[in-house]
Amino acid sequence: MCGRYVSTRRPQDLVGLFDVTRWDPDQVLDPSWNVAPTDDVWSVLERVERDTGEVTRQLRPLRWGLVPSWAKSLNVGAKMINARVETVAEKPAYRRAFAKRRCLLPADGFYEWQAVAATGTAKAGKQPYFISPEDGQVMALAGLYEFWRDPAVSDNEAPGAWWTTCTIITTEATDAAGRVHPRMPLAIAPDDWAAWLDPAHQDPGELRALLAAPAAGHLDARAVSPAVNSVRNNGPHLLDEIADDRSED
Repeated sequence: MCGRYVSTRRPQDLVGLFDVTRWDPDQVLDPSWNVAPTDDVWSVLERVERDTGEVTRQLRPLRWGLVPSWAKSLNVGAKMINARVETVAEKPAYRRAFAKRRCLLPADGFYEWQAVAATGTAKAGKQPYFISPEDGQVMALAGLYEFWRDPAVSDNEAPGAWWTTCTIITTEATDAAGRVHPRMPLAIAPDDWAAWLDPAHQDPGELRALLAAPAAGHLDARAVSPAVNSVRNNGPHLLDEIADDRSED
């Protein structure tokens, strides 16, 4: 799974990197070294403009944790932060979004936890690792998004009447990530960004082909402080490497 990640790039940089054509500079998110479920996160998506019919590539903040349109509560999203690539096209909660509402979630890297066995007086626990591209490039995580109407808000135009939420697609882990945890977020290669984002591209087989397992040999994993375990902690110090006490057996 992917339960925490890092997103620190400025929106101006993301606009250039992803060839965004529409972005509201008044929408601001602070850089985060500990993005957690239900946080607002940057997303890149394509929408058809109602007035002109033009498809625009947009940078938007979304709430992490997908809430299907038929859900009765926003709280459902906290349990739907990930969608498995093996079943994403069939599961009722995700299949409509998979067909029509796909996005990219820019990330510097992500955290995974490895179980650590008890030794001597030390208790069993979990060691966090920060996993990121070796070249330091942005990861474009494959995501889906949905619109949800809050039934408790009577005015359709009132603040809070509509929410836009997202989920991250995960796959079997490879390379350094696979030595830490069996699952990892799936990143889309730059050459496939346009096909993945295109709302008119709805062929399930072709879309699945874009979700191939990432090539091995390009991810780095380093042990980091358990401070990342608390959502109250944030800042670049969370990425500082600590001694890796994993057994090499």
